[in-house]
Amino acid sequence: MTHPCLATLTNGELVLDTGAVRRTYTWRNGLLDGGSLTVSATGQTWTMRSGLTDFSLPGLPEEPEDGQLDVTEVPATACAPAHLAAVVTVRLGPLEVRRRFRLYPNCPAIACDFFLRGDAAGLNWRSAGVNEADLRNIENAAAAAEGQVVDTTLLRLGLPGRHWRLRTVQFWDVTDRNNTLVREDSFLPYRHPRRLAGNLLFARDLMNGGGLFLLKEAPCSTVQLAYPGADFVAGIGELRVLGVGVEPRDLDPVEWTPCYGVVCGVSDGSEPGQLAALRNYQLRLRTHRTGRDRMIMMNTWGDRGQDSRIRADFCLRELEAGAKLGITHFQLDDGWQAGRSANSAFAGGSLDNIWDNPDYWTPHLERFPEGLAPIVQRGRELGIEVCLWFNPSKDDSYAHWREDATALIRLYREHGIRTFKIDGVQIPDKRAEMNLRSMFDTVMAALDNEAVFNLDVTAGRRYGYHYFGEYGNLFLENRYTDWSNYYPHWTLRNLWMLSRYVPARNLQIEFLNLGRNADKYPEDDPLAPRNVPFAYAFAVAMMAQPLAWFEGSGLPEEAFAIAPLLAVWRKHSAQFHAGVTLPIGDEPDGVSWTGFQSLTGADEGYLLVLREYTVESQDAVATWLEPGSRVSLECLAGEGAGGEFVADSQGRLPVALSAPFSFVFYRYRILD
Repeated sequence: MTHPCLATLTNGELVLDTGAVRRTYTWRNGLLDGGSLTVSATGQTWTMRSGLTDFSLPGLPEEPEDGQLDVTEVPATACAPAHLAAVVTVRLGPLEVRRRFRLYPNCPAIACDFFLRGDAAGLNWRSAGVNEADLRNIENAAAAAEGQVVDTTLLRLGLPGRHWRLRTVQFWDVTDRNNTLVREDSFLPYRHPRRLAGNLLFARDLMNGGGLFLLKEAPCSTVQLAYPGADFVAGIGELRVLGVGVEPRDLDPVEWTPCYGVVCGVSDGSEPGQLAALRNYQLRLRTHRTGRDRMIMMNTWGDRGQDSRIRADFCLRELEAGAKLGITHFQLDDGWQAGRSANSAFAGGSLDNIWDNPDYWTPHLERFPEGLAPIVQRGRELGIEVCLWFNPSKDDSYAHWREDATALIRLYREHGIRTFKIDGVQIPDKRAEMNLRSMFDTVMAALDNEAVFNLDVTAGRRYGYHYFGEYGNLFLENRYTDWSNYYPHWTLRNLWMLSRYVPARNLQIEFLNLGRNADKYPEDDPLAPRNVPFAYAFAVAMMAQPLAWFEGSGLPEEAFAIAPLLAVWRKHSAQFHAGVTLPIGDEPDGVSWTGFQSLTGADEGYLLVLREYTVESQDAVATWLEPGSRVSLECLAGEGAGGEFVADSQGRLPVALSAPFSFVFYRYRILD
């Protein structure tokens, strides 16, 4: 493996370099502090304050023992790129700490995976928490030190200078109950450290230029394990990432316990630069391949038939309808299996004690008398990959993970099924998380890393948007016309807000049978699904992984007219998914001009512009183009006119669309 990454320890200095970012540390027998952080492209360097170790675990001795560095070249697999792993191990009294730094070639970020081993009995890693209003006014150093944060720290940076602008981004999943999934906060650091929530922190150096970001690789803040009440602490001269995600009782004296991780990245400090640097790292976590990872999946659960309709003849009809529409994957949801779940349309189902029934995850004999083979075979003939729903056994913190893994592997070996929707997950403790990860890893290894897991984030304590990302994509939300909780602009808004910080290609985004349940919406509601064209509903999901959340055999004939649009997606998705996809226009609210831009190169990319229910037939749409850019637009789908256009002084492009709920999908090229 040849790449610019290096990890060296020489004369008491540890150097980690990807070719795009260089991090140095002072080595203190396995503890790291001070050093510098450099943006390779510009030479911008921040010299860190010395005397601050890069992590802290309260209650442990400060003198390190047995510090060691091991460097390994990790080869590429079917789902992950090659990289360099620099593993730093150190002992602090009764505990060993292992940090595995991942260095990807020419990536402007360095990731650090955190592991612990040993005995932490008697330690308290949770601060009691102090209301600032209960502290004294600050008249001396002693008063200023009150309320000091003592929680576990994954990363600590002693930033130079006093003038930085910080922005945190907090995320929510549990999307059955949440419909605003992102919140941003911006502030200037002060002398009293401030506790902040979120998976992301951006920092811009106001005096010297340049910027950095910190990404906490963990579930969303509100569902993290051993959560200390915040993810970051920021004050003048110091940034900290809090919360290792384990309690002292979770540790084992022999086996390593994985903790949450952290990523530190650098950029030129501009908004496009910060987001491009973040995305550069995020796209390294899983290698996307056409036919495996890129999918227009159809899942019939969206029409609320539940398992009452799942049977062989129904599935064969669905495959025919799906082929006519142009889908790539067909997923049998709950009901294909012999066991009856708690979500069944029929009484008596349960998801408890699944393995009391060893045949639970075998095909239902009455519904599939010939098994799944005829369904899988017909799918192959039509060019559609058949996928399944699966609910791991949560009993005793997933103690039956081996049986779950064996069931999934058997389905692959018997039928070639490699894509599974993972539902019903509840992660109440570290043991559950580790067992669940063991299930995923075992299946991945048995399938030569060709498995894909659609990870449902609609309920429970699960993974969020920045954890377990190496296993597949995210099933984002359950939305149904039956309950009138589906509006295309609500779905669009969630994708639009997330896409700034989460790769759109990682998200399954639904489009529904728009004519169902028209009576569930007010007659005078212009934003009701019945008023939206099918092509527009698909366009809402177009920059992500579109999810056909309906029974194809129940679609009206006019819905199949969007088949050419799905063909456009299949032709171009590999290109725009490889780019940096970001939101453009205004935040969707049902009455705005909005959309997405995929920057696939310095002078080319894709634009998707959507006109919601607005009276204006044209608009100047804010983009990520440089002001004054002359752009050639090729219309690939929708109704917009192609040609040459010039971005105005704010980078906006003029777009005209004749009717509400219309769109245009462009490939663009910058001419000068």
